[in-house]
Amino acid sequence: MKLESKKTIIPKSAEETYHFLSDVKNFEKLMPENISKFEVLGEDKFLFALKGMPEIVLKKKEAIPYNKIILGAAGGKLDFSLTAIILEITGDSSEVQLKFEGEFNAMMGMMIKSPINKFLETLATNLPKEV
Repeated sequence: MKLESKKTIIPKSAEETYHFLSDVKNFEKLMPENISKFEVLGEDKFLFALKGMPEIVLKKKEAIPYNKIILGAAGGKLDFSLTAIILEITGDSSEVQLKFEGEFNAMMGMMIKSPINKFLETLATNLPKEV
């Protein structure tokens, strides 16, 4: 399953946006209102839960300065990644698109597609307000 958020313009340079997204504790500011738990587990790992959903642990897997940050599932039964693609538009603005990728059976895919799409759009919408 591959899902993408809309492209979002951030009123900060690609470098500033990258540094914001590189700090996992900043993801708490981007979470939807229905978050029931957020906990930083280390410099590159955090746990979160949305109401009615299981806890998810994300770990920073790869970071390419000013262009890309890849978070992946850390443990658990589901293997997926959340990638932030950062493009510099001007010296003081950048564009971010979030991409979700995971392998799920058909039933699981149908159940999680809508909530994940909504989650990606919420993160993308909150980015310009928080960076």
